Amino acid sequence: MSENRRLDAFSLAALLVSAHYGLGFLLGTAEKSLTIGIAGSLYAVCLGLGTLALLGLAKFYWTNIEQIWTLLGNRYGSQVKFLIGFMSWSSLIGIEAVQMISGAFILKVLGIPILPSMITLAILFTIVSLLPVEKAGFLFRGLLLLNFLGLLYTLWMLHGFPDYLRSPFEFIPSLSQIAPPKLLGISLSTIALVLIDMKYQQFVVQAKDVKSLYQGCLLAAILLLLLAFLPSAVLVAAQNAEILPIGIDGKETLPFILLWIGGGADQPLGIILIISLLVPALGVGSSILRVQTKTVLDFKFFPISNVNRLIVTVVNILLALAVALRGGEIINLIVSFYAAYVAAVVVPFAAYILAQTERYTFSNLSVRLSLIMSSFSAISVLFLTLFNPTFILFDSAELNIMGIGIGFGILGLLLGQVIEKYFPISKVEEV
Repeated sequence: MSENRRLDAFSLAALLVSAHYGLGFLLGTAEKSLTIGIAGSLYAVCLGLGTLALLGLAKFYWTNIEQIWTLLGNRYGSQVKFLIGFMSWSSLIGIEAVQMISGAFILKVLGIPILPSMITLAILFTIVSLLPVEKAGFLFRGLLLLNFLGLLYTLWMLHGFPDYLRSPFEFIPSLSQIAPPKLLGISLSTIALVLIDMKYQQFVVQAKDVKSLYQGCLLAAILLLLLAFLPSAVLVAAQNAEILPIGIDGKETLPFILLWIGGGADQPLGIILIISLLVPALGVGSSILRVQTKTVLDFKFFPISNVNRLIVTVVNILLALAVALRGGEIINLIVSFYAAYVAAVVVPFAAYILAQTERYTFSNLSVRLSLIMSSFSAISVLFLTLFNPTFILFDSAELNIMGIGIGFGILGLLLGQVIEKYFPISKVEEV
């Protein structure tokens, strides 16, 4: 592994930021900010805070190297590895759906209807994901950098830099606009996700030394916190300049602003700024789909072949399309899927950490039972809240998913210990 540990602090920070600075971050924050101003940056700020909290686990990941599903699977059995892999796969359905939604609303600014756009994007995601273009990631990141420069240019044109500089100081008071359960649900699920997110972990283990590891995580946290207020500041500046049409959907505000700044779809700058959003949606969407397909094929339920790869890819994209067509706010959709993964994994992972630090050791049966109960309950509540919003308790889908999932996870952990104590025959299962 040492030959792969080449990232200095700046390279690590850039990769950590790029893992979350995407269309969900940009369009989702702008969508929220249309109605609640700077408070719309909550999700983005929590990503920065989560990256700061990651400093507490960074050395653990860097030392152990393996992904969470491998670490827990090696200790507690293949069932655990499969279930964590399944929950990771299912969480990507929501992220895939967000790319479709984002791309469709970017195209809506150009006058293209939502439904045909989503179907076309689903087809494009599928085609690109099956092509050997993994190394094109630098192009997508480069276009997002171009988009960042476009946002700075937009702030300058709209005289919005004072709004941006004031936003960190106005942020905490503005949170009063968000219902406490919603505030808690978004914050906890996002911060916890960063701590156990395998997208982050894959970069953390590539730091060349511990010093670069800590410096990279700290720098990434600072950059994310600085970026967090950029989309909301652009939106507030656009509202102050009164350039937004009445009744505009929050998801299309940022593409509309960039197109307006660029002089429209018939001007080179307008085309470039829209491409800087649309192409990364295609790149991220196809990349996620490729990861989903690989995850399913790695389960080895059936032989790996081109036909099976195509079937799995099509099933994955259809699931994401179904969620995308269901609609909803971008941030709520992202965080709901985050919450399901966190709710399933956090209790077994905490049990693993306790065992590694020799504070307390739960039996293999307890951890397996915990993961089974938390995964089933979390994924069930997730899809209930997606397709039946009246099921939501406490005015927060995220808190609903996490509370029920983690509650069942703790119950499973304790139930396993009781079974181990009073029904010793279960130890035969451990062998």
